[in-house]
Amino acid sequence: MATYLITGVAGFIGSHLAEALLARGHSVRGYDNLSTGKLANIPQGVDFIEADLADAAAIASACRGVDAILHQGALPSVPRSVKEPRPSHNANLDGTFNLLEGARAAGIKRVLYAASSSAYGNQPGFPRVETMKPAPIAPYPVQKLAGELYMQSYAQIYGMETVCLRYFNIFGPRQVPDSQYSGVIAKFALSMLRNEPCSIQGDGEQSRDFTYIDNAVSANLLALEAPSERGNRIFGRVFNVACGDHITLNSIYRILAELTGYTRQPTYTDPRPGDIRMSLADVTAAREAFGYSPRITVREGLAHTVDYYRTLLSPLLTASQR
Repeated sequence: MATYLITGVAGFIGSHLAEALLARGHSVRGYDNLSTGKLANIPQGVDFIEADLADAAAIASACRGVDAILHQGALPSVPRSVKEPRPSHNANLDGTFNLLEGARAAGIKRVLYAASSSAYGNQPGFPRVETMKPAPIAPYPVQKLAGELYMQSYAQIYGMETVCLRYFNIFGPRQVPDSQYSGVIAKFALSMLRNEPCSIQGDGEQSRDFTYIDNAVSANLLALEAPSERGNRIFGRVFNVACGDHITLNSIYRILAELTGYTRQPTYTDPRPGDIRMSLADVTAAREAFGYSPRITVREGLAHTVDYYRTLLSPLLTASQR
């Protein structure tokens, strides 16, 4: 069995990846500064290192003795990067560079990188295809795109087997309710289970390619297991990770209301400045290159997510009903 390093292991996606790898009998070393992640998210059995990606010596040490890296660590949020671009830059760009240098020094061949669909920006043309010219707007997508370019550079110059997975609106258990776009699912689910009012920014007809967490985990595992052979088509490339479909916020609201027994109507507020109307991915490249196909539909994922938050809140909900 192999040993894998996961940065951002205490976060939403990183913790699910750790669970999946441990379930397969692998060893997992986790790395996180706990600025946005939670200790409670880290599965038992992870060799955890609390440190920052800005600490080049610490990440270099963490890279020694592992077979591959899943780089999920980042300081997320477009609004945060607009308000405070320097901390985001330090975490998302300098941190990625430190990781690549640590991996190179340790002789690690394969690095998977959590890229972002925000790199496509607000340009016309759907579905989004990896051959489109990136058009990032805010600092966060600029930083994530620069990380992609670094990954591609290290593949070409140093022969590192890098793979960039552009996530589209990943949602599911453990996601914080204030993360961008997909966090609205956690926010709705929690509010509905508490029978609290819900609001939608804009008219609710904006749509996203919402993708359940198990699909993102599957994409990572498939990319990890791709054969390391000459001429392999996946290394140094970027791939969309999504369902290849889009659904409006109004539809998400209706499904969650049905799953939770919620009967209130939403209130509509002003649209968020600069918000895009639609996000939709083409996942053909990932399917052809390493066999990715979404396994869980949006509705199934919403049901799993509601079950998670219902279990999480059950003591509080029971107490409030006494």
